[in-house]
Amino acid sequence: MQIHADLSKRAIVNSNELPWIDSPLPGVQRRMLERDGEEVARATSIVRYEPGSYFDEHTHTGGEEYLVLDGVFSDEMGDFHKGMYVRNPIGSKHKPHTKEGTTILVKLRQFDLDDQEYVRIDTNKAEWHPGQVKGLSVMPLHSYKNEQVALVKWEPGTVFNRHVHPQGEEIFVISGTFADETGVYPQGTWIRNPAGSKYTPYSEQGCVIYVKTGHL
Repeated sequence: MQIHADLSKRAIVNSNELPWIDSPLPGVQRRMLERDGEEVARATSIVRYEPGSYFDEHTHTGGEEYLVLDGVFSDEMGDFHKGMYVRNPIGSKHKPHTKEGTTILVKLRQFDLDDQEYVRIDTNKAEWHPGQVKGLSVMPLHSYKNEQVALVKWEPGTVFNRHVHPQGEEIFVISGTFADETGVYPQGTWIRNPAGSKYTPYSEQGCVIYVKTGHL
């Protein structure tokens, strides 16, 4: 299965418009944003667990990164509520489940082979830092070699400088509305700007976005 699998091309997906696809386990469904492979795949997805559902124990041969968008996601290492950012490195394994239900943004099989750090950050409590222009605040989440992951908060009316991402950029709109020259992107939109892309982002209403750069 291939969905937006060509990393050299721009991709924009409003996840709210996608159907929920059943996983192999009852009560677990996915909205597939990008995918290259079958059940074991390089993938970026929105995954919804119904209350009381679980997934079988499995090993992350390419690593796992997720952000809890709603509810509480749990495994043997703890309970992760809305706003938790988690990285489980290559070779890690777990049996995830939820008591009350949860929705997560999850990325699979996209780690550098040497990136073996476990990460657990509560974005509700972590510190915001001033951004490069007035109206921007940045919350760093992870950094390894060229890869940078962060949350970025845009105050209403903020415009960023026109710039190039030599090694690409990926965005997920967590809240509010994000925009650039080609469109306006509401909460739930996933955007992949390939290596070498250039644009001028802004936000009229304000927003919070997940951003990953340097990995494409």
